[in-house]
Amino acid sequence: MLRESEFVKIRVTVPRGEVAEKVRQVLGEAGAGVQGNYDNCSFSYPVVGRFRPLAGANPAIGSVGKLEEVEEEMIEMLCHKDKVEEVIAALKKAHPYEEPAIDIIPRLEVG
Repeated sequence: MLRESEFVKIRVTVPRGEVAEKVRQVLGEAGAGVQGNYDNCSFSYPVVGRFRPLAGANPAIGSVGKLEEVEEEMIEMLCHKDKVEEVIAALKKAHPYEEPAIDIIPRLEVG
C-alpha cells in the first residue's frame, strides 16, 4: 500500500568542487540527509548548467547577455517536511547563485 511520505527530496545544482562541498555540509547541518540511523546522506552526479543572464542580473558566473555553460553537481538529499523551510533558508544563504534552481519533490512510501 502506498502512502505519502513524511520526507521530501531536495535537489539543487551547484558548481563542482569546494562550493558543492560547502552546500552539502550546510544542508546536513540544517537537518537534511537524515535516513534512519545515518545523517549527511546525499547523492550527487555531474550535470552541465546552461543559462544567459539578462539585464538586471548579477551573475556569480558569466556575463549579462552571454550564454554560459557551467560544470555543476546535482545534489539530492532527503528532508523531513518539518525541516524544509529551515533547510531551504540555509541553502539559499550558502548557494553562490542569485537564482538557484531548487526542487522540493514529494515522495511516496510503500508499506
